[in-house]
Amino acid sequence: MPTYLSPGVYVEEVEAGARPIEGVGTAVAAFVGFAAKGDYNTPTLVSNWAQYTEKFGDFAEGCYLPLAVYGYFLNGGSNCYVVRVGGARSSQAELPAGPQAQLGGYRVSARELGAGSLSVEVGDPAGENPPDDRFSLIVKDNGKVVETHQVSSKRGKENVVTVVNTASKLITIEEVAGASLARPDKASVALREAPAPPPVPRKVVADDYVGDVADRTGFGGLEAVDEVTMISVPDLMSSYQRGLITLEAVKTVQSAMIAHCELMGDRMAILDPPPDLSPDQVKNWKQTEAGYDSKYAALYYPWIKVYDPSTSDNIFVPPSGHMAGVWARSDAARGVHKAPANETVRGAVALQTQLTKAEQELLNPIGVNCIRTFTGRGIRVWGARTLSSDPAWRYLNVRRLFNYLEESILDGTQWVVFEPNDDALWARIRRTISAFLVMEWRKGALFGLTPDEAFYVKCDRETNPAEGIDLGQVVCEIGVAPVKPAEFVIFRLAQLQGGTSLVNE
Repeated sequence: MPTYLSPGVYVEEVEAGARPIEGVGTAVAAFVGFAAKGDYNTPTLVSNWAQYTEKFGDFAEGCYLPLAVYGYFLNGGSNCYVVRVGGARSSQAELPAGPQAQLGGYRVSARELGAGSLSVEVGDPAGENPPDDRFSLIVKDNGKVVETHQVSSKRGKENVVTVVNTASKLITIEEVAGASLARPDKASVALREAPAPPPVPRKVVADDYVGDVADRTGFGGLEAVDEVTMISVPDLMSSYQRGLITLEAVKTVQSAMIAHCELMGDRMAILDPPPDLSPDQVKNWKQTEAGYDSKYAALYYPWIKVYDPSTSDNIFVPPSGHMAGVWARSDAARGVHKAPANETVRGAVALQTQLTKAEQELLNPIGVNCIRTFTGRGIRVWGARTLSSDPAWRYLNVRRLFNYLEESILDGTQWVVFEPNDDALWARIRRTISAFLVMEWRKGALFGLTPDEAFYVKCDRETNPAEGIDLGQVVCEIGVAPVKPAEFVIFRLAQLQGGTSLVNE
């Protein structure tokens, strides 16, 4: 209390009532994969498709990441984080080749797809009386000099391949097999979009996607981004299709995705199945080969067909990006407590496998969420389960609701730390959390006709004995009754005799 030493009227501001808890965001996706350009291994916030193309380029053949992000925005997604992998700092990944040109016995390639305005010129070396093997390699963009490298055709630290691949931000250079590696003749060549024969494919390892939190690489670097609530790695499947990784590596990466989400406790992994699998094969893959069992992961099947502007054709793509958008759309329209199912998949023109009801009966009990085509209703998400074998966490909306409640309460009660640990504090905590849960109950997120049926909040002398107070602890027990989706709707019809009364006696 302030000290007053002279007569007068004083006005003070005091806190009254409970501090409100504001609900956190529930639909912020993170995508990891290949892009046409942009920084490697840097989680970058993107709020719309125009921002994505500005930072990461347009659609690129062989890359599922742009199609996934586009599908996310098309289906109702807003903010998302994009992590581009495949660069020098992410070991040995191969991306579709960028613009290239031949320069003597060397092949010059642009580091970014779509960099068709670059040209490379061989010039005289700097200095007096230079050796015959020395020359200047000049990089121009739209005719303007942007890089100059003093190099040599001889082996050593000044070799053209060593210098350029280390120092240049725009191009890479490699020796052409069987060609003479003498100093190139003076010439200027433009890097053309039509690529020369690509180099021999190299293996992509699981660590390219998994990354490391300390180095901020892969999806491991997303530990530093608290806003993320769902993760998709669509280009894991493009690497598998091209034979750059094995099915065992796919399992390794997806298992790491699940472990990441379980560690963070506030996000879900949206998994893609391998391509071209029949329903029986998907069942065997999920149960036997992969064996996933987690309440922090969901799996969708089959792949969906969408239009790919990079090839001007319809292609099949992994569904995870579009599913993330469906989650976001459902959250915005109804709330995170609503199961993100019975929703149309915007942008999908067909499915890789047309599932029947009998086939879904094989997949739904093991947690595979099916995407199905219905006559007159289009392509719809027809499943809302996690990959957990625990019935308490069977439904996707229940797990995501708890993620939302836990994160909201965590963020909204930071003021409690270092407050006097007494009855007054416990009462304020009860009021604060109860007010928040009443609002969620009114939104339809909790089951019950009254708040007392929907939740309880207990923070008193029973939950906070003297021993706990001496340890500096405040313990508050919260119980909530989440709503479950009406997954099986049953109408019982009976045939009545004419004239029979319908009034129950």
